[in-house]
Amino acid sequence: MIAILDYGMGNLHSVENALQHIGCTCCVTDKKEDLQRADQLILPGVGAFADCMKHLQERDLITALKEEVQGKKKPLLGICLGMQALFEDSEENGYTKGLGFLKGNIVKMSDAAESRVRIPHIGWNLLEQCQKSSVFERLSERPFVYYVHSYYAQNYAQEDLLADSGYGGMRIPGLVRRDNVAGAQFHPEKSGEDGLQILRWFKEEFV
Repeated sequence: MIAILDYGMGNLHSVENALQHIGCTCCVTDKKEDLQRADQLILPGVGAFADCMKHLQERDLITALKEEVQGKKKPLLGICLGMQALFEDSEENGYTKGLGFLKGNIVKMSDAAESRVRIPHIGWNLLEQCQKSSVFERLSERPFVYYVHSYYAQNYAQEDLLADSGYGGMRIPGLVRRDNVAGAQFHPEKSGEDGLQILRWFKEEFV
C-alpha cells in the first residue's frame, strides 16, 4: 500500500487516481500511523516551500517521515513541491530548511539566456536521460513530461540526477534518486503514459 501524504497542499486526488489506474492500493492521509503501515510513501504538493514545511510540522509529519524514510529505509517519491522538500533548504520567501534527504538547495529560476523564457515554467518538456537507470527501459524514446514551477534544485549531487529538461538557458533537474528516495519535479500523474510508467517504476522497483 502507498500512502499519499495530505498536508493541505496540492491536488492529491489526481495522484490517487493515477495510482489506482495502474492497479495500486493507496490512501490519502495525514496520520503518521498510516505512514507506518504503508509499504511506500508519496509526498506531492503545489505551492510555496515554507508553507509546505510549516504544514508538515503542524501535522507532526516531519519526524514521522524521517523515521520511516531514514530509519526504516521506506521508499519515498516526492512530486513537484514534494520533490523540492526532499532537499536541504530553499530560498523561496526567505530561508527555509527542508527534509534533507538529498543534497542540494532550491533556488528561484532565472534565465540569463537571450530566450528569456517565461517563469513560472508551465508546460511540456522533453525529459533527457543523464545516467543509466531502469526507469528509461519503461519510457518512450522521447518522453515529454508536464512541469509547473518557479523554483528548482541546484548544488545537488550529480550522481543523484537521473534526467533533466532544457528550458531556455536552464537545465531543470527533472528526476532524481538516491537509494530509497526519488523525486520528480514534473507531475507524473499529468504526464500521460510516460508519467504512469514512472509511477509503475516507483511501485514495482522501490521495494
